[in-house]
Amino acid sequence: MLPAVADSPASDLPIREVLGSLVDAVTATGTAVLVAPPGSGKTTLAPLALADQVTGRVVVAEPRRVAARAAAQRMATLTNTALGDLIGYSVRGERVVSAATRIEVVTTGLLVRRLQQDPELSGVDVVIVDECHERHVDTDLAVAFLSDVRTNLRDDLVVVAASATAEADRIAALLGGPAPVITAPSSPFDVDIRWSPPSSAVSPSLGARVDPALLRHVASVVRRALVEHDGDVLVFLPGVGEIERVAGLLVDVDARIMRLHGGQSARDQDSALKALPERRVVLATAVAESSLTVPGVRVVVDAGLSREPRMDHARGLGSLVTVPVSRAGATQRSGRAGREAPGVAYRCWSAFDHERRPAQPSPEILVADLSDAVLQLARWGSVAGAGLPLPDAPPIAAVTVARQTLGALGAIDVDGKVTSRGERLSRVGVHPRLARALLDGADLVGAQVAAEIVAVLALDGRPSSDDLEECLRRLRRGDDPAAGRWKQEVRRLTRAVPREGSDRRRSISPGGDGSRAGRSVATGSVVALAYPERIARVRSEDSSVYLTAAGTAVRIVDGSVLSGEPWIVVADAHRPPGTPEARVRLAAAVSEDVAVVTAEPLVVNEREAGWIDGDVAVLRRRRLGAIVLWQRTDERPSRTERAAALHEGLRSEGLTLLNWTDAARALRKRLAFCHHAFGDDWPDVGDARLVSEVSRWLGPDLERASRRADLARIDVTGALRRLLSWRQAAELDEVAPERLRVPSGSRLRVDYGDPSAPVLAGKLQEFFGMTSTPRVGAGRVPVVVHLLSPAGRPAAITADLESFWGEGYRQVRAQLRGRYPRHPWPEDPTTATATRRVSHPRKSTDRQR
Repeated sequence: MLPAVADSPASDLPIREVLGSLVDAVTATGTAVLVAPPGSGKTTLAPLALADQVTGRVVVAEPRRVAARAAAQRMATLTNTALGDLIGYSVRGERVVSAATRIEVVTTGLLVRRLQQDPELSGVDVVIVDECHERHVDTDLAVAFLSDVRTNLRDDLVVVAASATAEADRIAALLGGPAPVITAPSSPFDVDIRWSPPSSAVSPSLGARVDPALLRHVASVVRRALVEHDGDVLVFLPGVGEIERVAGLLVDVDARIMRLHGGQSARDQDSALKALPERRVVLATAVAESSLTVPGVRVVVDAGLSREPRMDHARGLGSLVTVPVSRAGATQRSGRAGREAPGVAYRCWSAFDHERRPAQPSPEILVADLSDAVLQLARWGSVAGAGLPLPDAPPIAAVTVARQTLGALGAIDVDGKVTSRGERLSRVGVHPRLARALLDGADLVGAQVAAEIVAVLALDGRPSSDDLEECLRRLRRGDDPAAGRWKQEVRRLTRAVPREGSDRRRSISPGGDGSRAGRSVATGSVVALAYPERIARVRSEDSSVYLTAAGTAVRIVDGSVLSGEPWIVVADAHRPPGTPEARVRLAAAVSEDVAVVTAEPLVVNEREAGWIDGDVAVLRRRRLGAIVLWQRTDERPSRTERAAALHEGLRSEGLTLLNWTDAARALRKRLAFCHHAFGDDWPDVGDARLVSEVSRWLGPDLERASRRADLARIDVTGALRRLLSWRQAAELDEVAPERLRVPSGSRLRVDYGDPSAPVLAGKLQEFFGMTSTPRVGAGRVPVVVHLLSPAGRPAAITADLESFWGEGYRQVRAQLRGRYPRHPWPEDPTTATATRRVSHPRKSTDRQR
């Protein structure tokens, strides 16, 4: 039995009323969903109550390290025992437990990995997964794995899902049964909500940016709260940068300014959770939302913003974006003011805006990089979560990208099954990319240096500089606030490197060109092992813009020491909405030699024969992803390659590459007329069809040609005739004659420019005596006759000569005979003699008239 807590302040917490129901539920079914509002005591009293019912260990999983340590410390205090005795905790890089430990608080990530190593959880009788509503990926995986364990391995394992704002019925269904839902009453302490929006408009957050005007407003609300209320003030801000800016605005207040965020060392985090005689203003990120009490707090000031992960799969960039806090998150935050006494919460937005906010935070599994999650699923034996009771199925696109990443790391095979290398990467306890950088980097630069670099990449919060080398120097000197936690992680990662080394042994020589990359070869090489597709080369036209191997443009901030470096590797970047380039937040210089070695799978040697720069060429190219390392033209292409290249040139530049003589153009028009008149029996000679069937009519010529200039030497007329059958070739002059004889004896050319209306043009006098319109197309199509004046200009256009002679001719005769008196203008053209010559002297004309 654990020591009693009846005489402690916890005896009055609302959770007391339902602990009996919780015990009854898990005794009957082995599962339960515990819904309890902030400040009700679920995180500390529920584990103590359940531990009294079992002989094995109770494991409590929290989403954050600071919450895990705080919960363990709180239970140790309640039981009047030393931390690590009856109550202990385990987080990444730190374990305070003993053989006597009955309740162990862990992070959900650590629980997932522990389940992988020992699915039966030997020695554990109860698992409580806390804060399920926050929907971290590890939390979702833990619930799914535990449900699977209960179904297939241990039906005696008690599993409780706990939350302050959970979708209880949904979670209950995931645990099977469904699990009973136990709901605790509200906190006995009321929290007064004060809506305090800015008096003037504030720009919405874009990416990681927060309008400074909002931060100034938050600082003013803090000042107001210090005047209007007693007690400590807990301020929720989205990130470390905003914490520092607001801290700078509050330097003159009569209170001690403290910080609480995931980037601090355990000592600094713990100090923010201890009451002080003096009044405090605690500036915190979302780590203070749940599962812990900040003693002395009576006032909450909420900026109303939260940071959520987002993955840009198209560019391979993941980042944190600033979003409005959900209504559930705001409730959690407000509850921090009422954990010990009545309190007040100032919300820096309006009640109207509040109703438009999402009810719950975005499930991380729907928006984040899933590489680690997919690796964990593969280790569990479930490809992409198939068959597991996950609250939300992972998006197909995100799973596809994750499998590609893991495949490139050698962590899974083509079937999605974890490999032995994947097992080793998973056991490191960091993202698979960073695990690869640690294990392979240890062979390149040594385990200690590799661990130092990977520890920087694994740090929470914004880096102190965009130059990773400078960040390392600050951490090594202890100048960075995160130095303590960094050193602790370095020690853990160094121990994670196997003594026998990693999977591959290579060596990289430092660059000797005196560049920054040459001086920091170790840093760049390890980062490149983690993010080979983010290796980038500077663009010649702008020394601050780089092209990554993935094909993404990234920009170095103005004034960066990295600007102008020939090569860099990007560790962290984000792309603000509406901008064409991602902004580099953390990078390291790297040499080309190191880039090629570390990103070896992305290096491709290509030989391309084709239509290049307007002619037939063979191009040899060496690429690192989208980055062209070098290219040159060499050797002659084969006959087949030449023909294909010329064909490609015709497709891309068109048939103008050929020499279209008058005869070729005329033949093409005649063929177009036949296709129009007789249908598909005759060839289609439109541009699209000729290009698509170029091998049919130009094949032999293309085989003889070797370059662009040869195309202009091709006999296009002869080539077009290859499209005709022997019958069509014989009939062509009959159905589409080049010329037609008219009464004057002339053979006039037929213009087939409009295949629906061929034109026959000649002087009007040459048509005397022709009473019916000439036809082509085997008599199907009348030509349009252009009757020309003696000057060669159209005097009349008709497709019905008989009608023209009877009606239109008189008007034309009246208009033109005075202007051209030497040409015949008979009154009856149908009986007159056609001529192509001028008339004899005027007296003859007079007698005729």
